[in-house]
Amino acid sequence: MDETAISDGEPVHPRLRKDERRAQIVLELRLRPHVRIGELARRFGVSAETVRRDVEALSAEGLVSRSHGGATARAHGRYPGLDERSAARVAERERIGRRAAELVRPGETVMVDSGSTTLQFARFLAYRGTPCTVMTNSLPIAMTLGHADADVILCPGDYLPDEAATIGTEAVDFLERHRADRCMIGASGLTADGPVEAVRGFVAIKRAMIRRCGEAHLLVDSEKFDRPGLATVAPLRDLASVVVDAPPGAALRAALERAGVGLLPAE
Repeated sequence: MDETAISDGEPVHPRLRKDERRAQIVLELRLRPHVRIGELARRFGVSAETVRRDVEALSAEGLVSRSHGGATARAHGRYPGLDERSAARVAERERIGRRAAELVRPGETVMVDSGSTTLQFARFLAYRGTPCTVMTNSLPIAMTLGHADADVILCPGDYLPDEAATIGTEAVDFLERHRADRCMIGASGLTADGPVEAVRGFVAIKRAMIRRCGEAHLLVDSEKFDRPGLATVAPLRDLASVVVDAPPGAALRAALERAGVGLLPAE
């Protein structure tokens, strides 16, 4: 039934998908400091346990803080830093990084944005010894490739300590003045609308890299499928491929197929 139903005198809106519910929770906490699980369950027409799982998942991302009976806005919109993310799901990200490194051909120019998965890509690219030029806003990636067979160009800009990366207009302008054969970007989530990002300043960097390259590759682990974010980086059609450790569910896979995006599972 498409029309809004009535339950116990309160309107219950059409059932939302998991990523839509979580995006609504994040949006609500941008407007007020606290939401209650019971209130959200009634609004979404789902069980309190379902909303509790949503809150726990958002808390694990660093997008909200759990509180008694609900959720509160995360202080300063904190998202786990690079060091925290790098310590999680290492095996999965290593597999993705290894597979992505196979895509780079000798002599190519590659733009690589900051992230825990793209850092694994840099490690395996260095291990393969592929001669190429790498342009990045990540200090750890520049250091990883600095002693390999790669010419490394580090973007200027404002330094973001938690990410060991540069962001801002100077970094974006620098990228816009260059061209690359391909780019390797990460994301905090992947939905049917496209990759999403939670780190302030990273969206503009990723968009610039996508605009200035021949092929854009998204490196994302399966835990981030259908995970909402504060901003969509680009539509799926702007990606050439998605490198993953495990295949996505039917709905997301169908969206990728409709957009003509290649799905590259890591071995």
